Amino acid sequence: MNAPEKFLSLEATLIREKRIRMGLTQLELACLLELKENGERTIRGWELGEHKPSKAKLAKILELHEEAPFRDENNKPKFRFIDLFAGIGGIRLPFQQLGGECVFSSEWDKFAQRTYAANYGEVPSGDITQIVASDIPDHDILMGGFPCQSFSQAGLKKGFEDTRGTMFFEIQRILGEKRPKVFLLENVKQLRGHDKGRTLQTILNILTGESDLSLDDVPMSEDAREALGKKLNYWVDYKVLRAADFGIPQNRERIFIVGFDRDYFGENIDFNKIFKWPVPTNQPTKVGDILESQEILDALEDKYTISDKLWAGHLRRKAEHGIKGNGFGYSLFNRESSYTNTISARYYKDGSEVLIDQSHLGKNPRKLTPRECARLQGFPDDFIVDAVSQGQIYKQFGNSVCVKVIQAVAKQIVTVLDQLETEK
Repeated sequence: MNAPEKFLSLEATLIREKRIRMGLTQLELACLLELKENGERTIRGWELGEHKPSKAKLAKILELHEEAPFRDENNKPKFRFIDLFAGIGGIRLPFQQLGGECVFSSEWDKFAQRTYAANYGEVPSGDITQIVASDIPDHDILMGGFPCQSFSQAGLKKGFEDTRGTMFFEIQRILGEKRPKVFLLENVKQLRGHDKGRTLQTILNILTGESDLSLDDVPMSEDAREALGKKLNYWVDYKVLRAADFGIPQNRERIFIVGFDRDYFGENIDFNKIFKWPVPTNQPTKVGDILESQEILDALEDKYTISDKLWAGHLRRKAEHGIKGNGFGYSLFNRESSYTNTISARYYKDGSEVLIDQSHLGKNPRKLTPRECARLQGFPDDFIVDAVSQGQIYKQFGNSVCVKVIQAVAKQIVTVLDQLETEK
């Protein structure tokens, strides 16, 4: 029998009320606190006053954001979708804003889970390889920016030889079981040319059901391998889109793959005529549009200005690369620059790909602030950027998508889905 609330300790009451205000289950709170086995039972024990958390754990609970600015409160969704390899929810946001309901999300990184929970009021499920496809709710649209390090310019480009590259087969597994009407996948531009185009062609052949390739040597989960026997039948197209072409001052290029289920919509539908990729707005961009005012920066007391030692290192390495005849090294931008380089997950290390010039102030260059990184990826200003450490949030924005580009693609997808459902 539960203890009467008036006899509960202050800690028990604080934890329970905090969790309820956040809209989390005991299991979700346990996940955010990185409690391992029996985490849900531990939370229940704290709330019942059976035992107390450590001071550090209690402080961590009390620091959690309560008001998730993008909590989904739509009671009449136009469509249902799932968010795989969700990161911090950059793909989710535009689809939710277009009237969709997210019925399932998955993200294994514990720090990304915290940022996701702070903004959406829910904790994504963990490792997708451990989730049975039939347990995932039915949905109309599957979306996911599957891990890209194995295909990226910055990585080793191992592709399917790298277990991160084989995460595509988890998507294929879920598509085979749940058969959503539409999917949207995102990856680095280098996927297009990896292994002379053979990696991308393998992916496309699997999605369209035209693959007879032997993948015996490719590492993947047993469930994913078994699902290869289920032939998919999606119309598929892909395109590389650049953030700077959609009003964001970042030279970020990503490949997007869209598919519509021909079994559901019918073989006679000519998707090449119906679905159109968004046309770039080509509006002029300027780095100054995403930068904080000098007044705000002054209040931060040079927190983001790099040290003399780091700046000297940047200068030395750039000079060394110059002697070798390559263009590697730091990149400097100012308010009048049209756009920056692509921000990456390694930005937290030294900021070399995007440094902001402060020579007019007699200072070393500075790194972007987390809020500026959010803007550089098209996130709205009410997106919470301090749910994790500064190093982690830099990684998260470097790994994320450009929301403005997703908005443009999502609008095209939802328009076609609405049209086809009306005709059907």
